[in-house]
Amino acid sequence: MHVAIATFVEKVGDLHREADGKPTVVGNCQAGWAVMMAAAIRPELFGPILIAGAPVSYWAGVHGANPMRYTGGLVGGNWLTSLVSDLGSGKFDGVWLVQNFEGLNPANTIWTKQYNLYAKIDTEAPRYLAFEKWWGGHIFLNGEEIKYIVDELFVGNKLSTGKIRTDDGARIDLRAIRGPIIVFCSKGDNITPPQQALGWIVDLYKDVDDIRAHGQTIVYTVHESAGHLGIFVSGSVARKEHDEFASNIDLIDVLPPGLYEATFTQKADAGGEGGRYIATFLPRTLEDIRALGGNDLEDERRFATAARVSEATTAAYARFASPVVRASTNHAVAEAMHRLHPLRLQYELFSDRNPFMTAVGQAADAVRANRRPVTDDNPFLRLERRLSAEIETALNGYQDARDRLMEMVFLATYGSPWLQSLAGIDPSRTPRQRPGDSAEQVAFVRRRIAELKAHTTAGGPREGAIRAMIYCGMTDPTFDERAFAVLRNIRDEQGSDVTVAEFKDIVREQYYMLLLDEAGALAAIPELIGRQSDMAQTLAPYIRRVLTARGPMSPEREARLARVMALMNGQAEALGAGKPRSVA
Repeated sequence: MHVAIATFVEKVGDLHREADGKPTVVGNCQAGWAVMMAAAIRPELFGPILIAGAPVSYWAGVHGANPMRYTGGLVGGNWLTSLVSDLGSGKFDGVWLVQNFEGLNPANTIWTKQYNLYAKIDTEAPRYLAFEKWWGGHIFLNGEEIKYIVDELFVGNKLSTGKIRTDDGARIDLRAIRGPIIVFCSKGDNITPPQQALGWIVDLYKDVDDIRAHGQTIVYTVHESAGHLGIFVSGSVARKEHDEFASNIDLIDVLPPGLYEATFTQKADAGGEGGRYIATFLPRTLEDIRALGGNDLEDERRFATAARVSEATTAAYARFASPVVRASTNHAVAEAMHRLHPLRLQYELFSDRNPFMTAVGQAADAVRANRRPVTDDNPFLRLERRLSAEIETALNGYQDARDRLMEMVFLATYGSPWLQSLAGIDPSRTPRQRPGDSAEQVAFVRRRIAELKAHTTAGGPREGAIRAMIYCGMTDPTFDERAFAVLRNIRDEQGSDVTVAEFKDIVREQYYMLLLDEAGALAAIPELIGRQSDMAQTLAPYIRRVLTARGPMSPEREARLARVMALMNGQAEALGAGKPRSVA
């Protein structure tokens, strides 16, 4: 799958060579990890990557919530997926995945969704039918494909620690991705909670400096309430988060490497230029990701035990049961199973294909023609709503009890010392360790540092001005779209021919130079400017314009600006003020 995605993105890039940058790729849910894998094996093809509601760290979570991560262990592993594929004559019916999803929220599936339709029958039908048509388009996967996904990703959880290898033996390491990675997740998502969407960052990196060393920019935002499907199809989410990410892709593409959280603040003047919100990117650390919650060592051992048990049960099924099941089924049997699945059958039974529904259709036309809705103060309507609320409460109570039981059984079963010992889990070792840096990566970082130091004086006024802006902005390393909009306007005013990709490279180089050797990078500014006072005076208004895009500058930022302006004017003694540091 990831090879096919990479091939497709390569073709798109070839067809649009005139584009100012590489393709931006969006991956919703399971497409998210597939896009990540493709970008890891072919990083040169991808620009920014937006993954929404995508589970990448499958074991991650917190106790008392989102028990779907326990499912693989509770059914004894991946053997059940193999069985369903065999019964499907080599194909896995995606309707089973939809059934699992609907089972997570029985109140909505059994009652609320239908009640909402009939309670708003005069207006709700078009939206309901459109959603059901989309939701009912179940897909098929090859048996080997779904078994690989479950073994390597769901139960094995190997992607976020670089343990998956391609057919030719290459390791899929997400740290190889070069385009910015944008992660959109939600606390209301019971399929992919924030821990599963963001846990891979903690799995792969020691700290933010490690992220920078790999040249990666990671941006995330956590919605407070959107459900799993709401992340993709909700109109309010699309108008806010998706629109803001889309309109700020260029800004994200030029952010210095690091970890950022995106926030969206509504503008005072919603009718002004641009969108309704201001996107701001706040620097974060791995502690901010850990604060969302996650597994402790005991939980890691439990999931590692479940993975080992899955390997054993799946191997036993493949050896002893699979040949019998495959010999007992054929295409006709598989097709009958597909059509008779309850989630498909409900559409068939209540469609025009069923002759008994003809009378229902005629009755519906008669009711629609003589429809007389009751008022909100009707006592029977009040009773109806109260009964509906009580039914929903009862079903939610059942869900809570079921979820607690699932968690209790999983934790007790796979936390058993004898089962862990039988599975070969060593209690003295961490089941999953962060992958070490390859010799190639270490050599690349060393070579890159040497190159940056050697090119401290390379460039001209443009590089000097950008270096000065970055240095002044380091007092508050927060980025928002207003400063970038000013930069874009200046570029248009000056008729600059610098592309976004080239500007991104300049920003990153100047940022790294200041990070590695702040004192040396500042000392080189006069040489970049050319020691021409008129050039300094020409650049000064533009630099101040960018730095004040969000409002008045802080005293420290003003002091830094005064320092770099003095340097531009050839006053070398300004370098001593503020004691620039070197971290080389």
